[in-house]
Amino acid sequence: MKLLLLTLAALLLLSQLTPGDAQKCWNLNGKCRHRCSRKESVYVYCTNGKMCCVKPKYQPKPKPWLF
Repeated sequence: MKLLLLTLAALLLLSQLTPGDAQKCWNLNGKCRHRCSRKESVYVYCTNGKMCCVKPKYQPKPKPWLF
């Protein structure tokens, strides 16, 4: 019985310590993080105040100005 309680306590503690997956943003192509990796850049900000890190291939291309 003590072993069962110890196992349950350990599992509960581990479930609290393991980080969850980052919140998705920018049509599920980006992730909300405090820092972006080198291959990612910030295009918008998430609702939780973190940066939406998106790979450049998923960012919209800038349109040229037409006069």
